[in-house]
Formats: sequence, structure tokens, C-alpha cells
Amino acid sequence: MESPLHNVLPTPFRQRLESILPSDRFDPCWRTFYRPPATVFRVNLLKTDAESLIPELHAAGLTPSPLPWNPEAFTVPDAQRRSLTETDACRQGRLYIQNPSSMVPPLVLDPAPDEWILDLTAAPGSKTLQLAAMMGNRGKISAVELVRSRFFRLRDNLTLGGATNVQTYLKDGSRVWRSCPEQFDRVLLDAPCSSEGRFYTEDPKSFAYWSKKKIAEMSRKQKRLFYSAVQSLKPGGILVYSTCTFAPEENELIVQRALQQFPDALSIETIDLPLVDFQEGLAEWDGKDLHPELKKAARILPDGLMEGFFICKLRKLDSTIDRSRNRS
Repeated sequence: MESPLHNVLPTPFRQRLESILPSDRFDPCWRTFYRPPATVFRVNLLKTDAESLIPELHAAGLTPSPLPWNPEAFTVPDAQRRSLTETDACRQGRLYIQNPSSMVPPLVLDPAPDEWILDLTAAPGSKTLQLAAMMGNRGKISAVELVRSRFFRLRDNLTLGGATNVQTYLKDGSRVWRSCPEQFDRVLLDAPCSSEGRFYTEDPKSFAYWSKKKIAEMSRKQKRLFYSAVQSLKPGGILVYSTCTFAPEENELIVQRALQQFPDALSIETIDLPLVDFQEGLAEWDGKDLHPELKKAARILPDGLMEGFFICKLRKLDSTIDRSRNRS
């Protein structure tokens, strides 16, 4: 029900979302804000495997169901969420509760075991841990977090999860490129954002601080972080940019600015998502045409299981360090 006044989402947010989503997808997406987030977990392959873990959860009275596109991901009924968090497997880091949309960016990044990966805004560590598992704890991951409390949570989660190929840094991600110019094979920038994809009407705090001013504030941070991500990436390397928000100012416009800053040095790659409910990146916003290549980006639409997410995959074609004067 949408009747309680304190649970009504901001009208300007609704108006913006109507402009962003396909007309036939707005109502189904909007209804997801009135349902609790799905309970989904990922098997931590650094400590166990699904063949061992799932029977253990069945024995504990849980009924996990696999996600068809990710053999390490399972969902349980909402009523079982607390029981899941109280299992030995959860307490010991053998599973990690994580929305499936959040599992997609590491899959798109697709790290190799011998590579050096930069996770630029890494806390709380779900994607960092997933990357470590994908790499079999080989290669190197540099995980950066600016906020002290979140940094220690990141470090604790990685320790619990058994990630041994990760070095953590309490550092401003927007400045990483100065000490590590063009050092990394792949960069994941899951940027801090206005978190519109996680709005839930029964949790007013999830949208209490939303405003167009907040979007502008986050956009400024994202521009600096994206610049650092590009400058930290080796020529030939892959950058994956993601957010859990719908705002074009935090998504397509961030990528478009980088394409303008570094003409001919960045190329947007097609993303092959094993998902049904997603749309391509926007071709226009606020009456202005956007870079045509932005249609290769992916917008995951919320459906009750997946949260709203934006993902863009780019390849660095040439060095950008000598173009630093273009920074603004």
C-alpha cells in the first residue's frame, strides 16, 4: 500500500523515473519499491562450494533456490533471511548475502588469475571478495576505501571471506592515479551514488536524503573517481563502471564526460548479460542527444529480485597520462 505519508517516495523522483524507464516498464518497476529486498546469497568459493553448502542449509531448514544465470547464487524466501544470517556458514564467511545485481559488475570485469585489479571504492567488500574468488586468490587486487568505518568493515569482510590476494588501502580513490598511473590490468569502479535502485518504502532512511542536489553532489564525486579510474588503467585494459541508481547524471553523463575528455582513448564495449529484464543505455536525456555508443551500457531494471543497476564496460585504447591537462 502507498497510503502512509511517510512511506511515499518523492514526487520529483517518480517524475524523473517516468522519463528514464520505458513506459511499459514503469509500473512493474515502481511496485518493487513497496516490496522488501529479496534475500539472495553467493557461495564463497574461497571457502566452500555449492555441492557442500546447499545440503548443509537444507539440513538447517532453509530452502535455497538457484539463480539460473549464476551457479554460485541462490535465493531464499524472505521469511528465512534471519535464519540464513544465523547459520554457521554465514558466520564463517562461507556465504555472502548480496543482491544479484551487485554480482554482475565483477562478472562483466572478468578478471584473469594473473592480473592486477583495482577496486576503487571497495567497501563493504562484496565485489572485492567475488573478484578474489573468481581469481582463485591468485594475482593481485588493490581495494581502496576512503571512509574509515567502511574501510575496517571492508577489511573484516575480506578476512572472514578468506581473500588473501587483496591489499586494502584507506585512501581517496580520486587520487590513486597519481601514485599508480596506468598500472592496473582492470579497474572496477562501483561508485558511491544516490542509491535510487535500493529505495524501499518501509525504510524511509533509504530515500530520506534524496534530492536533485544530492544527485549533483554524487555526480561531482563520480567524475573525479572516473578520471582516476581511467588514469590508473593500462592501455588495453578494461574498466567497468557501475552504480545502483537510475539518474543519468550519475550514469551515462559520467561516461560521456570521460569520452569527451579522452577522445579516441576509450571505447565502450558490448555487455553480454545473461539477464532478461534490462535495457540499453539512454540515447538522450533532458532534450539532448547522448553519445551513441552509450547504448551499449546496460540498465538492470528492478523486478523484485534484482535491484536497479547501471553498468558500462570500457576498453582503454591508448595512454591518457599525457592528456591530464584536459581535466576539469
